[in-house]
Amino acid sequence: MIPAEEAASRAMTEVHRQKAKIIFILGVVLVGIIVMFFIPRIPQDPNYHNFIDQRRLFGIPNFWNIATNIPFIIAGALGLYVCNPNVPHGGLPELGSGYRVFFLGILLVGFGSAYYHFDPSTQTLLWDRLPMTIAFMAFLCVIIGENISVRSANRLLAPALVIGLGAVIYWYVTEAKGVGDLRPYGLVQFLPMALIPLILVFFQSRLSNNGYIWVVLGAYAASKIAEHQDAAVYHISGIISGHSVKHLFASFGALLMVLALTRRSDHGSMSNR
Repeated sequence: MIPAEEAASRAMTEVHRQKAKIIFILGVVLVGIIVMFFIPRIPQDPNYHNFIDQRRLFGIPNFWNIATNIPFIIAGALGLYVCNPNVPHGGLPELGSGYRVFFLGILLVGFGSAYYHFDPSTQTLLWDRLPMTIAFMAFLCVIIGENISVRSANRLLAPALVIGLGAVIYWYVTEAKGVGDLRPYGLVQFLPMALIPLILVFFQSRLSNNGYIWVVLGAYAASKIAEHQDAAVYHISGIISGHSVKHLFASFGALLMVLALTRRSDHGSMSNR
């Protein structure tokens, strides 16, 4: 049997380790913010809207870039269904708001992205990026809640959403004034994707299988690769473009999150709640 003094010492050591990990995570956030201020302003590339696949089918322009948003709508609706009225077995009931906001964001991505691709422009791109940011911020808070602290995650949700949406609106306003600046939007999109793997490695989740989250991250990474290879994918396949494949990979990740909320279980291992 471990003496009380030794048990107390081990517990204190573990507390210090947890604090050091959290300080490191916060340090990464601080470095990201500092770097953002030291790089030049990034305006929206006007060529961004010139997607390789502009085929019109059934009278709908850019048909496949629109149709491939349907899985987002399905994933978002399924996610909201499994979270209502109670968070299912594969999630933490205390994080219900975070799960629902995430899936609401995914649902709105389907509609916002379809609207944008119907008439690609900087004006319509706003309605694509706003719901994406809702999903990014909510997902980060969910991961914080599952792995570090439920209380902190719930407190962060509203401010994170305000910061995320504010970054998109800031980009849109500066773009309208001819001094477009994507730096804050880039930070709120990519910083969570850098923080989440660190959180998964540094902290033990209360839930039984983080493999689902790793695959969600992998699907998102694949979607970004496909997005940047829009023309190459189209020329190789002759059927579908990289941007459409991006939609399919990203929505697959959202569907995996729905599956995670039905398959994982709470083993109560997270010490800092």
